[in-house]
Amino acid sequence: MLGKGKIAALGFQHVLAMYAGAVIVPLLIGGALGFNGEEMTYLVSIDIFMCGIATLLQLTVNRFFGIGLPVVLGCAVQAIAPIILIGQDMGIGAIYGSIIVSGLFVLLIAPFFSKVVRFFPPVVTGSVVTVIGLTLIPVAINNLAGGAGAKDFGSMYNLGLGFGTLLLIILVYRFGQGFSKAIAVLIGLVGGSLFAALYKGISLGPVSEASWFHMPKPFYFGTPTFEWPAIITMILIALVSMVESTGVYFALSDITERKLTQKDLTRGYRAEGLAIMLGGVFNTFPYTAYSQNVGLVQLSGIKTRKVIYAAAGFLIVLGLIPKIGAVTTIIPTPVLGGAMVAMFGMVVAQGIKMLGKVNFTSQENLLIIACAVGVGLGVTVVPDLFNAFPSFVRLFTSNGIVAGSVTAITLNIIFNMIPHRKDKKLTDPEPQHAE
Repeated sequence: MLGKGKIAALGFQHVLAMYAGAVIVPLLIGGALGFNGEEMTYLVSIDIFMCGIATLLQLTVNRFFGIGLPVVLGCAVQAIAPIILIGQDMGIGAIYGSIIVSGLFVLLIAPFFSKVVRFFPPVVTGSVVTVIGLTLIPVAINNLAGGAGAKDFGSMYNLGLGFGTLLLIILVYRFGQGFSKAIAVLIGLVGGSLFAALYKGISLGPVSEASWFHMPKPFYFGTPTFEWPAIITMILIALVSMVESTGVYFALSDITERKLTQKDLTRGYRAEGLAIMLGGVFNTFPYTAYSQNVGLVQLSGIKTRKVIYAAAGFLIVLGLIPKIGAVTTIIPTPVLGGAMVAMFGMVVAQGIKMLGKVNFTSQENLLIIACAVGVGLGVTVVPDLFNAFPSFVRLFTSNGIVAGSVTAITLNIIFNMIPHRKDKKLTDPEPQHAE
């Protein structure tokens, strides 16, 4: 029987494990869209607050939503690049309009997703996640060097600070034990920032100017607008997030020795859809189940939801205190970049791990992966490739994640689904599948 003190400590451990991953999303998006200090502080604070609310939605089981597993929800990293692109091309309103509609889509599709999920076997999801990681690496490297357009871009100080942060993360992960490994990124961010503060100093202006308490405000950044290209983009991202969440659900069901029913999954998807819609209303981002917290459940051996309830409570309280959110906005850009190299590289590694379930003796599967990664990375490296196309078409064609996703889904249907039906009619040997 766990006492209240131990439950609180274990809950805060879950917060630390996911905090760096959660705040990096608003930091990247706000930075790319030119948000000022006050806006960045609000964005980070409300994001942490909504992580707590989204987690509560999954923990609370009722007839409509909630899977009831010890799952923590946070911002979907794969949404970063599309959101930045939508914001730059169509404005902030289009970001939140598309997020709200994509959340509604998840709510509506929840009961039928078990049928749709066959379009997302490991060969597709692995390719998509790999592309997501690869498209984010240039952002990490730019930040490590000081940020695109910075006067001291690529200076020895910036490179030393960025690679020093990355080295610290690696050393903590190599020599740390248990809990310290789980917060290696957080330790790297703190260590790099402290070094920067001692060597050059860090302006604490945003922290001193931030208030001690605030209440979430719906549509803080303006009224949402609804643009079809943006909506379709975010629906694609939501589908990928649902597939990732499904993996988290089954991993936790295995750890907790609880068999999941289709109704359980439906409630889980609905909770995620509701969280995404609330994210749009309160001007944050799409939410998905965080896999890093699954490892913490496995590592600690503590499977009770009470610990996750405590984590959700901490997130809500932290999100109501803007001064805490403001602290994350003063992290030097190279420090952030060094941490991003590790984090986004891990996204690539996760994609490769997912591809490990694929049947590589199938030439068709190899071609699906090759084309999806090739198109996704190619469009990222040469975003002007489709400049002759109309602007609404370019939103899809100039986004490496969407281009790679569509390529993987289409080729999987051609190679692993349509031939399967034909082979049955012709009574040919059993076709090769994606798994």
